[in-house]
Amino acid sequence: MSQQEEGIKHPMKQWSQIKGENSWTMFKVLAEFVEGFETLNKIGPCISIFGSARTKPEDPYYQLGVDVAKRLAAEGFGIITGGGPGIMEAANKGAYLGKAPSVGLNIDLPFEQSHNPYIDLDKNLNYRYFFVRKVMFVKYAQAFVVLPGGFGTMDELFEVLTLIQTKKITKVPVILVGSEFWKGMREWIVEIMLEKEKTISPKDMDLIPVVDDPEEVVELINKFYSADSNNTLKPNYEL
Repeated sequence: MSQQEEGIKHPMKQWSQIKGENSWTMFKVLAEFVEGFETLNKIGPCISIFGSARTKPEDPYYQLGVDVAKRLAAEGFGIITGGGPGIMEAANKGAYLGKAPSVGLNIDLPFEQSHNPYIDLDKNLNYRYFFVRKVMFVKYAQAFVVLPGGFGTMDELFEVLTLIQTKKITKVPVILVGSEFWKGMREWIVEIMLEKEKTISPKDMDLIPVVDDPEEVVELINKFYSADSNNTLKPNYEL
């Protein structure tokens, strides 16, 4: 007979420390939401671009990020990134070269993160809380373009896919750029999640097209918002 069945009670675990300042955290959170909404409400439709902070300017993916963002700028979209170096810098550079709004949503980190020089000065926002930053990425994005990245990029990608899959946000294009990088992950999703374990449905695979060329990115987004579709440009996340 187990201890539980014998009716033996154990003392509940206790916090070792609770800081009184934690109750004031909500005001810091609200301040970040207010600043983000007031800034981004004034900007037109944007595309959020995700990717690694560690990608160097000489890396082919860096130039691909510049080219993708520049082409989207030519289509009339602003560009939102995490504001840091690497792919984020490349995307902001493309927006800058394309004379489109260039937004940076910086996060306070002990390493890697520092804002890049291609962000518009009045659109350079700083965040302490990842979840507030994620709302800003999603609310104003009319599509998501995901270049190669690490854990942070994967977190952002699957957060967006989950929100779309569960209909918490309106469906918008999510485009993976770089077939060599994404091939293995996509195959694993198909072979393990879809076919073996059946933890997703076949239609979920339609959410993650993989392309290699900036023109393919533009084509997918323009097709989604074409005149004969019912899709319109509007902010997401009705908060």
